[in-house]
Amino acid sequence: MSDATTDPETTRASEDNRSRNTLNTDMMQWLSALVALIGLYLVASPFIFEATETAIWNDTLVGTAIFALAGYNFVRLSRDRLASVGIASLTSLLGLWALISPYVIEMGSNELATGTAISGLLVALLSAYNAYANNKADAPERTGARA
Repeated sequence: MSDATTDPETTRASEDNRSRNTLNTDMMQWLSALVALIGLYLVASPFIFEATETAIWNDTLVGTAIFALAGYNFVRLSRDRLASVGIASLTSLLGLWALISPYVIEMGSNELATGTAISGLLVALLSAYNAYANNKADAPERTGARA
């Protein structure tokens, strides 16, 4: 007889551990930081390129919101927690607005319109991936209980 155990509970537990969808929080943290930096670019871009008053307000408000929301998820991930799926989804929607806003409002220059649209596309894609990955991930394991 062999000494190998065929305990179904042990086999099931090892399969569960292999099939768990663990999230690389370091990579997601860098992703959130990149989105926050793109938000800062949106804030600064109307002051770098020629812009209308509406474009200044649009890019400043949308960029500030993207920076704050992505920064919030960055902080959550730095504390070994999952990013907020709702916050990442809202950030993605703001990115979509930044993508279409040059077609809706007068931006003042082609450079600003192009930069805003590309920034919006990047924010929308990266934040959508962030929301998707964090929604599918299991919570990180904790070593101790919090009081």
